[in-house]
Formats: sequence, C-alpha cells, structure tokens
Amino acid sequence: MENQQSNSNANGLAIAGLILGIVSVVFSFLFVWIGLITGIIGIVLSVKGRSSIEKKNFATAGLVLSIVGTALSGVFIACALCIIGTASSIVNNLY
Repeated sequence: MENQQSNSNANGLAIAGLILGIVSVVFSFLFVWIGLITGIIGIVLSVKGRSSIEKKNFATAGLVLSIVGTALSGVFIACALCIIGTASSIVNNLY
C-alpha cells in the first residue's frame, strides 16, 4: 500500500516537473525571472520524480527542459545586466 502511494507521488512529481520544464523554456523568452524560478523548481521535482518507474521518461524530459530553461534564463539575465552596465557607463561618460 505504501509503495503504491510513494509511486503515485513520484508519478505526480514527474508530470509536475515536465510541466514546469515546458513553462520554464517558454517563459525564459518572455519573463526571464519566471523562467528561472520555474526551471529551478522543475529540476527539483523532476529529480524526485525519476524514482517512478512508469513516468521516468516524463521526469527525464522535464529535467532536460528545466535545465535548458534555467540556462536560457541565466544567459538572458547576464545579457541584460551587461547591456545595463554598458548603457550606464555610456550615460556617465556623457556628463
């Protein structure tokens, strides 16, 4: 009985990780901070969901998508910070 319940929890975590991985990739282009947060949560849930035998492929896909979404969000945040830094130094040099 307990094994079925823990397997059911792992199934839910695997599916939740997949959904958050998809959301992370989509939002990494639109709203970077949401993509970063959902990516990190998706990584955690996908790793926990990999203990499910039936939904292991879902958890693996969720893990990959979450990692990609988190990486894209990180790159976009770094690019935005570089642009802001360059723009502020240009403005400071004008005055």
